Amino acid sequence: MPASSLPPPTKRRKTKQNADIVKELEAEITTAVTNDTSLNSLLDLLNLSQEISLAADLSKIIYSLYRIFIVIISSEKLSPGGSDASKQVRKWIWERLDTFVELLVGLLQDEEPVLRKSALDILFSLLKHLSTSLTTACPDKQPGFHHLHFKHIVHGLLLCPPSRRLGSKSPSEGKLVPDVRDHFVDTWLGVHDDIRWCFLREATYMLSQFSATEHLNLLANLLSLMERLTTFPTESSELNSWWIPELGRKPPHPKNKKPGEGAAEEEMEKPETDDEDDWRKYFDEELKGKEMNRSIGIRGRVYRLTFHQSLHSLQAHRAVFTKLWLGFLPCFSSLPTADSRALTIRVLNIVHSGVLPYLTRPILVMDWISACVDLGGTVGLLALNGLFALIKDYNLDYPQFYTKLYAFLDKDVLHLKHRARFFRLTELFLSSTHLPAALLASFVKRLSRLSLNAPPAGIIMIIPFTYNILKRHPALMTMIHRSGDSKELFNDSFLPHETNPNVTNAIDSSLWELYSHKNHYDVAVSTLARIFEEAFTKLSYSMEDFLDHTYNTLLEAEFKLKLKKEPALATELVKDLFPLSVMDSPEVAEDPENVERDVISELWTFG
Repeated sequence: MPASSLPPPTKRRKTKQNADIVKELEAEITTAVTNDTSLNSLLDLLNLSQEISLAADLSKIIYSLYRIFIVIISSEKLSPGGSDASKQVRKWIWERLDTFVELLVGLLQDEEPVLRKSALDILFSLLKHLSTSLTTACPDKQPGFHHLHFKHIVHGLLLCPPSRRLGSKSPSEGKLVPDVRDHFVDTWLGVHDDIRWCFLREATYMLSQFSATEHLNLLANLLSLMERLTTFPTESSELNSWWIPELGRKPPHPKNKKPGEGAAEEEMEKPETDDEDDWRKYFDEELKGKEMNRSIGIRGRVYRLTFHQSLHSLQAHRAVFTKLWLGFLPCFSSLPTADSRALTIRVLNIVHSGVLPYLTRPILVMDWISACVDLGGTVGLLALNGLFALIKDYNLDYPQFYTKLYAFLDKDVLHLKHRARFFRLTELFLSSTHLPAALLASFVKRLSRLSLNAPPAGIIMIIPFTYNILKRHPALMTMIHRSGDSKELFNDSFLPHETNPNVTNAIDSSLWELYSHKNHYDVAVSTLARIFEEAFTKLSYSMEDFLDHTYNTLLEAEFKLKLKKEPALATELVKDLFPLSVMDSPEVAEDPENVERDVISELWTFG
């Protein structure tokens, strides 16, 4: 390109305001695009964007550059073909566009919220225009998607490079800024099917190329997006929203051909990944039963579909979703223990509802969930929820499930802050009426024994929990009606150290521990414990009414309690309050009935 005829930027800014310079350069570049003349002013405007520190001025520049590049894209100056001179010009424009995109990607971490949102909007608008230009340039007008530009966007969201604006500081130190995350999920990831499919594939590729130990926030940023993805399609009819309008056209029915054939438009800007999309063959699944009757989208072997056909195939969406999670979960092991634990807990909170239903074969994550169960604590408890979902909904055979659950009933479970979550899940796990009575007896007996050292709030959870189980399983009623011979020493047959809940002999024992709480110092506990002496006329207790109690809530309830009778503040002196043997003075010994005694003084008299 010829040298710029304009004076240096620093000299121009001495005589003109930045806003006037931007308008002048934009008009000049737009005219040059229309007349097919020199575009050197584009470089001047890009250089100006690197020197600006005020957010308001930079905002005007990026929107000006955006309008210029839209004009350039619309004029087909980036389309392939042409003379050698045209190719050189096109290469130069692509380099300038890459510079602009890098600026926008960095602004996703800018400290100015308006710039962050504007940068993301411009990046996706450019994606739409670039993809449309690919479709226009394609001889057979096959819909295109500009994968290379989208790759820059995904890198900006997951790797979070710092802002290039002078003087700007990142508000989150390499972590995805919440407003950018929410804007991306609410506007694109959770709405448009083509954006979601391409994001899942590109994120999977990034996990294989970038080390989690070198990019510490990569996994956390990805999880922050995935845990908010709540609109994954469950039927083919739901694949109906497209950010690139051309991709909304119904693709041709898949034919018997080699993988990758007919996908020339994908290869134009597709990043270097695996050899073709053969990985999809591993996650392919046959439709049968209700799924076959319900599916109205593209059918066929997933690994044989073109890019356009994959976007309209529910199986392909499930396949790329599965591929991402199977590549994502093993990465936790490379992180420090605290970080790995935090991410694992976040995943386990959503795995049963936000991951398993959308996998091609949920059984694929069984090993990872089972390993989490073995960790115990909060992680193990949450993993039990995912394992229970696999057993109940996906026919996983796991005979040791209730043995694992029984192991969580230790001395600490009623003192942890997560005990409410534990009881919610345990009530779900023990809700089946087909469980053996000996198994359930072990759980209620173990909890009954633990209640002896539990805080009042913990006991208040155990009593209605036990009531519900006894009501659901009448065979356990003998545990509250069993009374031994009062002349003989009571011998509890329960084996507290037995790890197998089926052989603890709890069914032959009793719940004497709960009976002892009738004399508990807390009136709420003692009152609630008396429900076992009454007729079981109540169907069940709602556990949610008892799970959130703490010392603070119990005290507040006592303070708000209305007294029916005023408490005594004084008492009358009563004669003969103490036996005569206590009073050993001579006067008392001669005539104890006629002597007035000072009881308080006598109590403080030490011989």
